Amino acid sequence: MAIAQARGRIAVGISMLVAPGLSGRTWIGRAADSAATKLIIRGFGGRDLALGLGVVIALDRGAPVRGWLEGSALADVGDFVATVLAGDAIPPAARKGISALAAGSAVAAIALSRVLDEPSEPVHSPEASLTGHPEQVGA
Repeated sequence: MAIAQARGRIAVGISMLVAPGLSGRTWIGRAADSAATKLIIRGFGGRDLALGLGVVIALDRGAPVRGWLEGSALADVGDFVATVLAGDAIPPAARKGISALAAGSAVAAIALSRVLDEPSEPVHSPEASLTGHPEQVGA
């Protein structure tokens, strides 16, 4: 479940980095088309990509993952609060959908952080290899 959530975060991060206008419009509407807003959306994309990769690399290494999941939850809570506070400035469907997604993701990350509190057996993931973190032999 943690890998699935991390892969979702990686996908969102990549989409925000590569197509900030398109991915941003699903959250904030037409305001996502300005150059300044695209800059901020790319920053959020980098954050989500880093958090997702942090989770899969930690799991791949059998390293502690709790901090990565707690960081993910904190980011999701921030997204939830910002979306709710935006009120009518963003499309109602996006406000409801993103609020639900962010809240659900935060709850899942907190629950997973409690289950994955201690280091575990490595769970190999192709994402970790793609980042230049080759499998550790004999570790």
